[in-house]
Amino acid sequence: MAEESRSGILLETGTNEIEIMEFTIDGNLYGINVAKVREIMMSAPVKPMPHTHPAVEGIFKPRDTVITVVDLPKYLTGQAHEHKEKDLFIVTNFNQMHVAFRVDTVVGISRISWKDIQKPDSTISGGADGVATGIAQCGEDLVNILDFERIVAEIAPETSIQISEVEALGKRGRNTSPIWVAEDSILLSRMIRESLEKAGYANLRMFPNGAELWQALEDCGQQGDVDGQVALIITDLEMPQMDGHRLTKLIKSSKQFQHIPVIIFSSLITEEMRRKGQEVGADEQLSKPEIGHLIGIIDELLERSQKK
Repeated sequence: MAEESRSGILLETGTNEIEIMEFTIDGNLYGINVAKVREIMMSAPVKPMPHTHPAVEGIFKPRDTVITVVDLPKYLTGQAHEHKEKDLFIVTNFNQMHVAFRVDTVVGISRISWKDIQKPDSTISGGADGVATGIAQCGEDLVNILDFERIVAEIAPETSIQISEVEALGKRGRNTSPIWVAEDSILLSRMIRESLEKAGYANLRMFPNGAELWQALEDCGQQGDVDGQVALIITDLEMPQMDGHRLTKLIKSSKQFQHIPVIIFSSLITEEMRRKGQEVGADEQLSKPEIGHLIGIIDELLERSQKK
């Protein structure tokens, strides 16, 4: 089922659409971006591993690939969850990793606009440490979209953005070129800001989604001060209201803004997604969590644009 869906995802690039796979845990409806899903499997025996996060069941090895299994019900509730014979594994592929998440059932797939996904307020998401990244209107149902990057970052911090990569670059000078960043995950937004500031970039402006960045860019255009306000844009792909492909397409289709370098920095950089990024005109595409590589690309693009 997943493979069929993935082959048809976002047939036209930059349309601001997403396919949500809906699944249940204890009767509650949750969702994941189909672009993160490799396949759906019946649950299988899992080999426990010592010294892991409480929500990590262990590992299993389908088709010669060792995959970590996360007990998603236990992660979400903090309580032991009875494993049933008909449980499913959603096997994901993002951040250049394969992770399986145990769920009760898979309901189906809905194709919706990112405009139909709202950022949850702090009472729902749990504030800065919350795991809800959006609330989607899928037909008559409200679906809680989980921040799977946030979950994996908590379970295995070494797989997320590492400040040590920035420190390894050595002493760097201060750079005041204005850089805008669109990133909806509160955790990752904070980590990106801290990393870029550590690298010497002192003029950052953070946006929770592509729509707000685009509105701010249009405002700058009306004021006639684009170059004084923004020298480079970094965008995630998955964001409520407007995704990174749509944002990039709008920027690169505008004579007023198309000269601004755009970097797509996402956990979803596969060959298919890289092709889509090229179609909408992205200058560079990098996979999270390669923060050291991102800084090198920023340096290069800023130097190149200053020479023009």
